[in-house]
Amino acid sequence: MKILIATIYDYPHAGGLSSHVTTLKAGLEAREHTVDVLSFSNISPILRKLLVQGPSFLMNKLNKGHGILWSHSIRKFLLQTFIEKNQHYDLIHAQDPITTLAAVATGIPTVSTVHGYMAFELVSKGSINANSKEAKKLQKLEIEAYQKTRRIITVDQRLHQYVQEVSEITGTPIRNFIDVYDFQPNKSRKNQLRSQLGISADEHVLFVPRRLTRKNGVIYPALALPTVLKRYPNTRLIYAGSGEAITDIKKIISEHRLEKNVELLGAISHERIKDYYASSDVVLVPSVHSSGVEEATSISALEAMGSGSPLIACAVGGLKEIVDPNKDGLLVEEKNIEALAKAIIYLLDNPKIGAEMARLARKKIETEYSHITAAAKYEEIYLQALQEK
Repeated sequence: MKILIATIYDYPHAGGLSSHVTTLKAGLEAREHTVDVLSFSNISPILRKLLVQGPSFLMNKLNKGHGILWSHSIRKFLLQTFIEKNQHYDLIHAQDPITTLAAVATGIPTVSTVHGYMAFELVSKGSINANSKEAKKLQKLEIEAYQKTRRIITVDQRLHQYVQEVSEITGTPIRNFIDVYDFQPNKSRKNQLRSQLGISADEHVLFVPRRLTRKNGVIYPALALPTVLKRYPNTRLIYAGSGEAITDIKKIISEHRLEKNVELLGAISHERIKDYYASSDVVLVPSVHSSGVEEATSISALEAMGSGSPLIACAVGGLKEIVDPNKDGLLVEEKNIEALAKAIIYLLDNPKIGAEMARLARKKIETEYSHITAAAKYEEIYLQALQEK
């Protein structure tokens, strides 16, 4: 089967959707399918700036959210035009609602994955105002996409329910997955990797592999760190990601004088992230509710569980589906700084318990979250979609 995986966003980029696409492509190719990826990055840089980024920026200055609608509309047109010039695919797998609408318009059979709530996530980021006409228009486009695509896949049960409620369309939940061969325990090289990364062997490393956006709750590890430092003063908190919340994190660092204990790496490659997983003592995925948005089946959490480091996550959204509390990870109440600090200290106090949690987490990843197993499920849905007229 010749498959086009498509999105209106950039690819590759720092974030779960990009990781999902890369891993799904690898799984499908392992099953002998031909897979191409189309994204906004494939569009000419001149067209991107002249038609999308420049006008969108100016429009948002005049009317918040109006530029977002413009940007999505032009991205849809550009992707649709690109696909129509390359009509040699058996199926398109769209990764967002706008791409779904572009793909459906070409007449090529289309399957869609729902990774989140497009309109609500833009409200959460501050890009559009809640209950504005722009937000309502975007949700209308979401619903239209759900109703026009041949098959819908959601990355967790919560999104499955959401799609059904807003569009009366029943999708198929397939939780996120990782390349189990790419992300695996590498603790035997922990000290060697730490030396290469400039981390001393006796430091306690807390790793946050997250985009620095509000729904990811990234301020809370920094807020919990002062309590951890009272017991473990030689602790380093490392963030790998970029986003609008970096301003809040820097403010916390300054207020609590944490400059020597917090490292902001910015967005880094997956190859480097694997080294930080192996070098860490605890991985933190502190997601929160934000403007109606919850974490889906977090790829960062799955990567941590597959990489041999104990995980602490907040009990929201899809994280509750993948972590068995006190068995293969710890779940804490969202936004609860005291509970987060207590959980971190518990794992630093009890490294053997953390190692056993990490072992069981790896076992779960191998049996339930393999990209090869997921690709077989996707293939079945593709075949169902192709049988429709």
